[in-house]
Amino acid sequence: MPQAGESRLKNGRGDKIRESKVGRNLAAIAGTYLILLFLTPLTMPADSIPDLSGRANRFDYATIDGTWSWGNNDNSDYEHAGHDQEANGGPFAWTDLNPIAATVYAIGDLNCHQKHYRSWEINGNQLAVCVRDIGILFGFVACCLIWQQKGLNRWTLRDTFLSMLPDESIEKFYYKDQRMMLMIVIMGIGLVPMGIDGFTQLLTSYESTNTMRIITGVPAGFVGGWLFSAMFSARPHEFDSSEDVRLPADAKLRMV
Repeated sequence: MPQAGESRLKNGRGDKIRESKVGRNLAAIAGTYLILLFLTPLTMPADSIPDLSGRANRFDYATIDGTWSWGNNDNSDYEHAGHDQEANGGPFAWTDLNPIAATVYAIGDLNCHQKHYRSWEINGNQLAVCVRDIGILFGFVACCLIWQQKGLNRWTLRDTFLSMLPDESIEKFYYKDQRMMLMIVIMGIGLVPMGIDGFTQLLTSYESTNTMRIITGVPAGFVGGWLFSAMFSARPHEFDSSEDVRLPADAKLRMV
């Protein structure tokens, strides 16, 4: 029975068990949360989630008052975050919700600013994250599903990352040893549009639209899912040696 390295050297794709598992698991985790983002406000009582506006990377709506309740105060004086919660539907605390809803809104509270005018509403209830984050999650899940079919462990992060592209389309980058440059360019294509749209909002009077937030969020999530899938799939120990890795243009890895 051939070893893992021998199998990959022979057909260039191997059995792909780990790569498929990585793509499937990442898609399942992000996809489950994406589905719950829509199901939770739909199944909750109508108008039970007020308009929210907090800060990213912090808990602002964990409690009505106290340490984790910044969002429930009058934050009208803040330029880029917060509002007068009392004038926008009254106080809200996700710790008062059922366990599933509390988890959905807690994750949103920690990771997203939750500005209501940049978020969708279902059944009179604001979703737990903004529209751009919806796009990011959708792109992430889509890429992980594609990775499940096309991704391949090729020892290094950069070569594993590039394995999702047809070998013949990237041979010239292997001839010129420009694999890292290609990986960075791909990441930039996915992230730069979102960065431009977001920072322009932050630094000027420009206000994006939800359509633009979706359009820029999806490619950012796609390359994010691509990078995470490659990171979890690149495993040198699955090969007998670096010479067993089959690369485009018959390139070989050299241990320095």
